Amino acid sequence: MAKTIQQTVKLPASPRALFNIYMDARKHAAAVNSTVAISRRVGGTFRAFGGMLLGKMLALVPGQMIVQAWRSKNWKRTDLDSILILTFRRAPGGGRVDLVHANVPDRDYPQIKRGWNTYYWKRWKAYLRRQAAGKRGGAR
Repeated sequence: MAKTIQQTVKLPASPRALFNIYMDARKHAAAVNSTVAISRRVGGTFRAFGGMLLGKMLALVPGQMIVQAWRSKNWKRTDLDSILILTFRRAPGGGRVDLVHANVPDRDYPQIKRGWNTYYWKRWKAYLRRQAAGKRGGAR
């Protein structure tokens, strides 16, 4: 039986900036400290973490929403793709990302649920701190 992960994270950046971190391969790679290739068009593909994650862009609403067919390289051929929906909204002090990751295989659910926090949200927070520090340092 497949499971669904739901998470919300608040970050010190606008919804549009958060959307762009995910959709810009260079920013995405810098934020998660890994290789990333991502298409900015529906039907295009993405790869992250050296090809461990891969999939296809299903829908894009610029600055607001990303929908992907998503899978791990380690999943069985018989496993269906999961569906990842990321929405970006305003929140006090910046923005928030609401994640719904549906159809995650049971055996991978605990690692993937932890992985979003470990490999994305914690790293995005550190990336945004570095960006803010760089802007303050450049203002001298």
